[in-house]
Amino acid sequence: MRERDLITVLDEYKQEKQLSVEALIVINSETFALLTPKEDISVTFVMQVKDELDGQYLFGIDDPAMTNMVLDAYEIAVDANPAD
Repeated sequence: MRERDLITVLDEYKQEKQLSVEALIVINSETFALLTPKEDISVTFVMQVKDELDGQYLFGIDDPAMTNMVLDAYEIAVDANPAD
C-alpha cells in the first residue's frame, strides 16, 4: 500500500485533524479532494479545494449531484489505473 499525502486542518472547534489525501479530482475547472481522517479510515470526505491569496481552503459541497459526480470520476480513475 502506498503512503498518502497527509494534511493538517482545523475543524469547526479549532482542533487540528490529520487527513490523508486519497485523490484530487478536477471537474469543470474546480478541484475536489477525497480525504480520509487518519484516526478513522472507514470515513471519506469529499470537499472542494479553493485557492485564495493566503493558501488553499476546503469547503463542503452542498450539491449531492456534484458529490456523486466527483465520486463517479474517482471510480473511473481507479478502474482505469488500478493500484499495484
